[in-house]
Amino acid sequence: MQQGGNRRKLTLERAYEASIEDVWDLWTTKDGIEAWWGPEGFTVAVRKLDVRPGGKLVYAMTATGPGQIQFMKSAGMPLTTEGHVAYTEVIPMRRLAYTHLIDFVPGVEAYDVATVVEFWVERDCVRMVIQLDAMHSEEWTQRAISGWESQLSKADRLLRRISQK
Repeated sequence: MQQGGNRRKLTLERAYEASIEDVWDLWTTKDGIEAWWGPEGFTVAVRKLDVRPGGKLVYAMTATGPGQIQFMKSAGMPLTTEGHVAYTEVIPMRRLAYTHLIDFVPGVEAYDVATVVEFWVERDCVRMVIQLDAMHSEEWTQRAISGWESQLSKADRLLRRISQK
């Protein structure tokens, strides 16, 4: 984790033996996003997707796993929350930047988390680096890291299956 600006930055990195097109599609198509977005125990349905600067992603994320359902209920949160992403920069096959509206935390005023995803093709693999703002508290930042690690594990498995075809 790195410090930067007035919010701490978190960095996650992955390398995939996959084509840049397959990795890019996971981030920029309805089918791709629905296949991996959201931690284990949640499903995502894309309601709107316009991947361009000024464009939006709107999705519904629903708790489906027993542990996740219990967590949402105990936190006083609905089982389905709507996510709002606003794209700020799109360089095909190279970089995505967006803000994600955090408006689902009970008792916390809505705020944006800025995220930048960069992709590099290196020999037979694609290196992906995600940098995002920390959340409003250490507890929620740790939850965000756990969520990202969980959903990236889903992406890892998906890209392994795609590349083995």
